Amino acid sequence: MTLSTRRQARRAARREARRALPLWRRLLPTWRITLGALTTLLLLAAGGFAVLYVIVPVPDPNAHAVAQNNIYLYADGTTEIGRTGAVNRTDVTIDQIPLHTQQAVVSAEDRTFYQNRGIDVSGMARAGWNTLLGKGMQGGSTITQQYVKNYYLTQSQTIERKGRELLIALKVDQQRDKKDILAGYLNSSYFGRGAYGIQSAAHAYYGVDVSGLTLPQSAYLASLLQAPSLYDVKTATPANREKAVARWNYTLDGMVQLGFLTGADRAAATFPDPIDPQPATGLAGQAGYLVGVADDYLISSGTIDAATLKAGGWRVTTTFDKPKQDAFAKAVQDELTDALDPKARPTTDTDVRVSGASVEPATGRVLAVYGGPDYAKQPYNDALRQDNQIGSTFKPIDLAAGLLAQHTLDGHPITTETHYDGTSERPVTGGPTPYAPPNEDDVDYGNITLRYAMVKSVNSVYAQEGVDAGLARVRETAVKLGIPDSVRGMDPANTSMTLGTATPSALDLAGAYATLANHGQAHAPWSVLKLERVNPGGAVDVPKMPEHNPTDAIGRGIADSVTDVLRDVVSPRGTGAAALDLGRPAAGKTGTTDSNLSAWFAGYTPELTTTVGLFRENPKTHAKEPLAGTAGLARINGGAIPTKIWTAYMTAALGGTPTQQFDLQTGHDAPGTGTWPTTTGSTSPSSSATPTTTGPPTGATRTPDTTATHAPSAPAATGAPAPGPTTPSPQAPQPTPTQDQPSPTARPTQTRPPRPTDPPTATGGPATHPAATPTP
Repeated sequence: MTLSTRRQARRAARREARRALPLWRRLLPTWRITLGALTTLLLLAAGGFAVLYVIVPVPDPNAHAVAQNNIYLYADGTTEIGRTGAVNRTDVTIDQIPLHTQQAVVSAEDRTFYQNRGIDVSGMARAGWNTLLGKGMQGGSTITQQYVKNYYLTQSQTIERKGRELLIALKVDQQRDKKDILAGYLNSSYFGRGAYGIQSAAHAYYGVDVSGLTLPQSAYLASLLQAPSLYDVKTATPANREKAVARWNYTLDGMVQLGFLTGADRAAATFPDPIDPQPATGLAGQAGYLVGVADDYLISSGTIDAATLKAGGWRVTTTFDKPKQDAFAKAVQDELTDALDPKARPTTDTDVRVSGASVEPATGRVLAVYGGPDYAKQPYNDALRQDNQIGSTFKPIDLAAGLLAQHTLDGHPITTETHYDGTSERPVTGGPTPYAPPNEDDVDYGNITLRYAMVKSVNSVYAQEGVDAGLARVRETAVKLGIPDSVRGMDPANTSMTLGTATPSALDLAGAYATLANHGQAHAPWSVLKLERVNPGGAVDVPKMPEHNPTDAIGRGIADSVTDVLRDVVSPRGTGAAALDLGRPAAGKTGTTDSNLSAWFAGYTPELTTTVGLFRENPKTHAKEPLAGTAGLARINGGAIPTKIWTAYMTAALGGTPTQQFDLQTGHDAPGTGTWPTTTGSTSPSSSATPTTTGPPTGATRTPDTTATHAPSAPAATGAPAPGPTTPSPQAPQPTPTQDQPSPTARPTQTRPPRPTDPPTATGGPATHPAATPTP
């Protein structure tokens, strides 16, 4: 039998054997067929890759090398605010870049750079797997890939662009030396502060040529590459500063792992604080602050990333109203700057700063901000900073939380007319930490309503009321109204939170008060109407802008009840009496913090919400300094200069427009259910709330809200004692039924309860003034 005959016989035998198999088994391919199919697919893939590798060329550098300016416009779409975006870059050779700078970048961005062939298959697979596991979008790109994307391609997130990036990276790695690739990457990367390339970054952050960078400085610049705008520690939020330092440590630790750095040198490295940001040209006056707010919104909302925005060519139409912006700057000049005399009072009238923001409640549009006097001289944007405590402007949030709760932990009702003991330094009962805040000038008010306590900004009352409402509920109410949950000083584990240890920005606070003005409907403040870019070929990029739909923060009855109380603050008997000069219906709250380190007024009319903060800051150390003595005044309360600035601005901003009345529907909404957190640390059922329907204090100008006064007590929250007979607490003696609102006295006749020996501090608050004791 020949060889051919034997082969035919074997094939025939295999066919007969396969026919004998069950049908389901015959449908499965044999291993020969499977192997053949896989081999064919691999050959086709390899062939296709080879063809693409040949036909996809290394392109010319992209238009990023000649990027245009960004143009920022006021809301009218024609009046220019300023221009930015011209590429700030000076290329340097690899020999000019210190070796430790090169090594730091490799450690931070691509630890296999010197071994890989332009791409890292395992890194991409790992990044893809982590993305599938929900650990966030991860790139896995090598330094070569990032260089190709920066220098030859675009930042577009498409499969086509990614495929070209991989092919070009392989070619570039074959055609160019690793040193050249690293130099190209360092010269084309964006480091923040408008700096493209390592040379510009060295100047922007440390004021030196790249050759003068130290090891710690190099590690910080390398760390910036991951998130240049967020990791600038001079402008970052506290949380982002921690991330930046963590990234710096990651970079140094990687240098040790790669053998670039000894353990001893690593241990000796300390974080190198960069210099203050220097202003960009063309952004003098108010322009730089407005551009900063618009950029912050575009990036934080995810509309565009920082590198793409800074590359230039964008036309940005903002929400800012030029007449209102000019009015804000003039109000600060007239009511504060003109009253300062630095020569006569050098220790008190210097380094005075103002933060402010104005928001349209019905839409959330930011109409004006005040970030400083001149961006060319002071590049910090005070309107966005989150390191000043807001003091008693937090009390309306305490009240809103109490009205939401509808009752204290022991079942006593909380309405705007509920009575509390206003004795100065009265220890708070039921709080997680000891707290006995004094009232301003140590005045004792006796038994007063929550309304009157807001009008006079009585600390002892709202410190207790916030605890009675539940500190966790107070915090959640603040977040729902618009205070970012990341700001410091809102820890329910600290009783002092009730009096304003929180540190939101002026814009954050304006957003929260705008929610009250908008009957409990919240809009996150936004500042860009339109974004577009015309490309060289004529195509127009128009990124999709975020939606601005309101959210239900609190019920209308609750919000309007708070507004009704805040209207009494802007009255002859209230701490915001200076705002009466506006000549329109207005509501608001004053605030002053411990040691007179900041003073605030936050207020609104039906159509406009504005906040004004005042503080002093050492320009070198950035430490807060007391306001006492500023403009020749012994003390700067929120009802003084901040309220005057607010009134002057609002008068100009609303001039010529019809006067609008508040449309209030006061009263309690349905009590909250299990969606609200329960309070922490309140172990005592004792409360200082005294439910009573006695009339308002002598001299009251408004009839009490009878709906709120006579609202029935809601059922106790889960885990709280059921309502029972009113029992006087030692700190809040039960008044007689005929007792009227007492007049405040400077010195009480009763014996004051002992104060705690260790006053509480606000965990996470600024180290210079951890616990706020707000005054009006």
